[in-house]
Amino acid sequence: MSQIDALSQIRRGTNEIISEEELVKKLNSGKKLRIKLGVDPTAPDLHLGHSVIINKLKTFQDLGHTIVFLIGDFTARIGDPSGRSATRPMMTEEQIMANIKTYQDQVFKILDKDKTEVVFNSKWLNKLGIEGLLKLASKHTVAQMLVRDDFEKRFKADIPISIVEFMYPLLQAYDSVALQADVELGGNDQKFNLLLGRDMQRDAGQEPQVVITMPLLVGTDGVKKMSKSYKNYIALNDKPQDMFGKIMSISDDLMMVYYELLTQENLEEIKQMHPKEAKMKLGVIIVERYWGKEEAQTAKDEFNKIFADKDLPTEIEEYKCDKNKIKLSQLLFISKMVASKNEARRLIEQGGAKVNNEKVTTDTEIEIKDGTILQVGKRKFKKIIK
Repeated sequence: MSQIDALSQIRRGTNEIISEEELVKKLNSGKKLRIKLGVDPTAPDLHLGHSVIINKLKTFQDLGHTIVFLIGDFTARIGDPSGRSATRPMMTEEQIMANIKTYQDQVFKILDKDKTEVVFNSKWLNKLGIEGLLKLASKHTVAQMLVRDDFEKRFKADIPISIVEFMYPLLQAYDSVALQADVELGGNDQKFNLLLGRDMQRDAGQEPQVVITMPLLVGTDGVKKMSKSYKNYIALNDKPQDMFGKIMSISDDLMMVYYELLTQENLEEIKQMHPKEAKMKLGVIIVERYWGKEEAQTAKDEFNKIFADKDLPTEIEEYKCDKNKIKLSQLLFISKMVASKNEARRLIEQGGAKVNNEKVTTDTEIEIKDGTILQVGKRKFKKIIK
């Protein structure tokens, strides 16, 4: 592949490359570049928002470069303050280790495990000690930190910023020195931290890394960034049918963004397709990537069966209920179709609950018969057995 084609692939979907001139120089050097991504294991699941950057790592990997997947087991104890309006609670060692176990399995659904270095920043950050931390801190000022948009907003709003949060960007930057990174990727909310890595590498006598920022993927609500906190995410571990259904729920405009950031499909060709057909294709592409071709086709068939043919899913989870009559909100709650009775009542009032395919809009007692089918929203079903 020519360097022009390689650069075109790297550019796709990026927010900013600092600097492209430096990147071209590195690519032309013929050297196998070290491409760094750091992820703090602050939650057990990765979602499609994380995969935007992991897909870009895959582009570099396919071009023959070395991917350095950094798990921030040390920095996770602090929590990245980027984009936060308040201090994160500190995580326990047990929480961090539990989350780490799931991360590698998920990321290697995209990356080639044999061509990826997995490293943990506790290896060098634990060795820094008080003297090392003081040396890092001595080279940077509070004024520099307050340039960051999130810190500046919190400072002006008189929202507390802990000293340890000021340390986070310094530690992330030091990771780049320890790894001698040639390129570092991150979300656009990470720009400050990534640029600090360049500065720290210069101070250490290293050639500064190229910084590539990627846009934050908007969640299924079409408004906020994809996040578990906002409940608008598609997890890499979502079941195939859930993953497919969530993709089919997004708007046509958001679908094109997903195509650009999550696939290598020709966007002009996609624009010529009927929106529903294009969305179906996107669903198959994404599900196949994480679950395989057979599961992707099954998910598509099940979606068509439920929504196009107005039929029930082939497999429905069962719930044993010994009662003869019960309030619908109570049944939805105890069968774990909703998280609370309040949520159940709200769903019922809004027409989001069905019993045997009949919409129920008042929270009344219903008669329980063997084989009763409950439905919440468009995709949740449960069969009641006696």
